[in-house]
Amino acid sequence: MLKIERENGTLFVIHARGQVHSDEMESELDRLIELSKDIKGGRLLYDIREFQPPSIGAMMVEMRKLPGLLGLLTRFDKVAVMAEDPWLRAMAEWEGVLIPGFEVKSFAHKDEKEARAWLEA
Repeated sequence: MLKIERENGTLFVIHARGQVHSDEMESELDRLIELSKDIKGGRLLYDIREFQPPSIGAMMVEMRKLPGLLGLLTRFDKVAVMAEDPWLRAMAEWEGVLIPGFEVKSFAHKDEKEARAWLEA
């Protein structure tokens, strides 16, 4: 399951649970690109639960949409990733190291208040 919502002006929440399939990847990525077209200094809060790798079809959709997704890097500055698996949180933070000007910090779900406060700081 993948669901993306604009919570307020610059904060977007991405809910992912279990395996993501191509149809939801297609519609939700299009939704994120469209909803964020006027955003500068945006914030993303990823809520990942019961992680499973996306389906092959979902990965193909993501690859096809890569040019539009790279454009998101100019719209968003900070990403907080909430996940229970320590390895998943570590991987998220490594992504932040690899992308200049893009801050990524990870949190356990129990620390959601801290994640939101960090995004607002």
